[in-house]
Amino acid sequence: MQIFPRELNYLPLVLALVAGALGTGVFVLFWVYFTPSNLQVGYTPTQPVAYSHRLHAGELGMDCRYCHSQVERSHEAMVPPTQTCMGCHALVRTESAQLAAIRSSWETGESIAWVRVNKVPDHAFFNHSIHLAGGVGCVSCHGRIDQMEVVGIVEPLAMQWCLDCHRNPEPHIRPTSEVTNMGWQADETWLAQRAEVASQLNPPMHCSGCHR
Repeated sequence: MQIFPRELNYLPLVLALVAGALGTGVFVLFWVYFTPSNLQVGYTPTQPVAYSHRLHAGELGMDCRYCHSQVERSHEAMVPPTQTCMGCHALVRTESAQLAAIRSSWETGESIAWVRVNKVPDHAFFNHSIHLAGGVGCVSCHGRIDQMEVVGIVEPLAMQWCLDCHRNPEPHIRPTSEVTNMGWQADETWLAQRAEVASQLNPPMHCSGCHR
């Protein structure tokens, strides 16, 4: 006598299809949502001192290289030391409560624990100086810093994003004299020569270019 109905013969097939669908759904979920563009972009940490790039780089027009002084010579942009801050604030807003941590750092010699915003993975190598020498403007990776009260990530620091630029760097390059000019716009003269300049860059697309 048959105990189970004949339809149960299809149960393994149904379970396999359901498992496959669930597996595909989970894969798509991770592929679409658990990516740098979703996990990194928008990250805006609170800093120990409320430093306004909108004020300093925007309204006051300070060049990026005043604070990030090694960016043209080092692979890192470098967080400015307290001495750089005090270059101005020894005379400007000397009693401001917002700058108490800066004055304390200056008096004690203890560095301020700034929170790093943009960071590539440890297994990847990124060199700021090479990109600036090639004419890649700060705004291409960091956005309009001069309009940010609090700095956050605006572009995904992902391999595909980097490779897209390496394959076609032309839209991102500008005269090297304008790399820190946030409001710079390409004129007809530059557009006429940009393709030739880009053809001379030859950015690496092989693994060892970034994974050393």
